[in-house]
Amino acid sequence: MTTVIAIGRYDDWDAGPMREAYDLHPADGPDALAALPEEVRTRAKGLLFKGHSPLGGEHMDALPALGIVANYGVGYDAIDVEAARARGVRVSNTPGVLSDDVADLAVAMGIALTRDMVRGAEWVRSGAWGREGNLPLARKFWGGRAGVLGLGRIGREIADRLAAFKMEIHYHSRSEKETPGWTRHADPKGLAEAVDWLFVALVGGAETEGLVSAEVLDALGEDGVVVNISRGSVIDEEALAAALEAGRIRGAALDVFRGEPEVDPRLAGSERVLPLPHIGSATVETRRAMGALQRENLDAFLAGRELPTPVV
Repeated sequence: MTTVIAIGRYDDWDAGPMREAYDLHPADGPDALAALPEEVRTRAKGLLFKGHSPLGGEHMDALPALGIVANYGVGYDAIDVEAARARGVRVSNTPGVLSDDVADLAVAMGIALTRDMVRGAEWVRSGAWGREGNLPLARKFWGGRAGVLGLGRIGREIADRLAAFKMEIHYHSRSEKETPGWTRHADPKGLAEAVDWLFVALVGGAETEGLVSAEVLDALGEDGVVVNISRGSVIDEEALAAALEAGRIRGAALDVFRGEPEVDPRLAGSERVLPLPHIGSATVETRRAMGALQRENLDAFLAGRELPTPVV
């Protein structure tokens, strides 16, 4: 059996097939690789990676036979891809299988925030409905002007769903996409100026760091709402907290944060924010599919076949 190292916590439906297929050795994180027995480190050809701790060249150097890092998830910003490329190490991810669940959540977050659904449920549970009557009126979701920042697989699924809500669709992407007449904008500020809703579906990493800036938030305006299901790093959280506190935007629905699971209390505690604990792909069906695709990439590499979903 091929020696493989697995970083991260895996559910039984993934851990079982891993143990059956490989000489499997778990590690708590990238920094724990160097502490594995030398015979494991020198034989390991594959690394199954799950998590957000940085995996760099120094970690790969601890595994001299390493040929592939198979990432669990579509985002691979924790992996130093250039370091892997320089060492001849392949990298794969798991796109596609999670796009629908993440897009569903993005739209649900927008509806829940603007219709005040979380407070409404608590209003009933606490008995306040009977004691104090109805909640104040909320705002409508359908028919607005929606901007999707990043029209990749997930962004496209979000846009398709928003179109069904009779929304006018705008987007920003590095290249023009084939769409049913949606409006492309040259930069995030131009996109924000044109819409009421800004759905962020970017990849993480240095290129998108802080792309949703104070300038973009000001362009969105006082009736604007941000929905982020990508990475916390793409939003300037200092600017977002300030904009919310000053009422320069109406609200934010956030499934991701900088430094998560620790969250800036100005965001977690704000009545203008719907905060969720990074659950975009967190369904049984999608997580099973992600684990299966992660292993398919590893198996393809070990068999000398083309990777189903390569990064490098």
